[in-house]
Amino acid sequence: MPERIRRWTAFTLLVALALAIAVGAFIRGGRAFRRPLGVGQEPTISLYLHKTGETKSIKMEDYIQGVVAAEMDPNWPVNALAAQAILARTFTLKKVQEGGVKARGTDASTSTEEFQAYAPEKINDNVRRAVENTRGLVVKSGGRLINAWFHAAGGPQTAASAVEGLDFHQEPAPYVHSVKDPGLAIAPPEDKAWSASFSKDELATAVRKITGQDPGPITSVRIAEKGPSGRATKIEVGKLTVSGPALRLALGSDRLRSTFITGVEVRGNRVIFRGQGYGHGVGMSQWGARALAEQGKSPEEIIKYFFKDVTLEKAW
Repeated sequence: MPERIRRWTAFTLLVALALAIAVGAFIRGGRAFRRPLGVGQEPTISLYLHKTGETKSIKMEDYIQGVVAAEMDPNWPVNALAAQAILARTFTLKKVQEGGVKARGTDASTSTEEFQAYAPEKINDNVRRAVENTRGLVVKSGGRLINAWFHAAGGPQTAASAVEGLDFHQEPAPYVHSVKDPGLAIAPPEDKAWSASFSKDELATAVRKITGQDPGPITSVRIAEKGPSGRATKIEVGKLTVSGPALRLALGSDRLRSTFITGVEVRGNRVIFRGQGYGHGVGMSQWGARALAEQGKSPEEIIKYFFKDVTLEKAW
């Protein structure tokens, strides 16, 4: 091969290599995000519509719009909605990769008991912008999609771990940590401080549901163990001790609003819990995301405030 041709070939290979490296990143809103090799096309997923029993095919980004509109107030700041979109996309992609909703034979479902909320009728321009601005972005830790947990309000602090807030032991979640929830100042009164009253029978039924055993006469209820953020991880009811997160679910998560319990009192036939926050407290606080967005924080900054040692990567 002539020397000139060899030099030209070498130059061409160097240019190709430089281009290959360059496409390893992309710019969104003035910020550079990593674009892994092998970025794919936007997937089309199968969605089970629980109200009609029908199944439809839908582009992932169109589906995410409907999720964001359902999970967060569509009139909130775009950057808060964008952070929600990133988590919704991450959650969906992880679940799809794990087999989707096997009971329905679909990738996703509109039932909140099976998947996540979905309300396409609530989509507005704010939601469209939030989803478009974060198109394809997902959150990873150690090269793997995270469990993209979020909740309404964390109280003073978010949970220090998935074990503390959710009693979650299925896999490590080193990206969860406890931070001050900036949303406490702007959350509605019922999320800042609440009280919930249950009959002793309700409490006994909940304990039996969890343990299969009768707690006996409920003369006392106390927090037996707290996690690092202050959440009740173990609660003693009568003669039995149960998981705090499990008791919350058994009593109704809309009534026992969180496990950030500040006090318990037995009064006659009633047991009264007092606490702060709304939700399990793990990951992103939605009211906190709104507060940070109002401070001018980007979607990336919001995500990285609530999750540690994570990267935002473009899946498509």
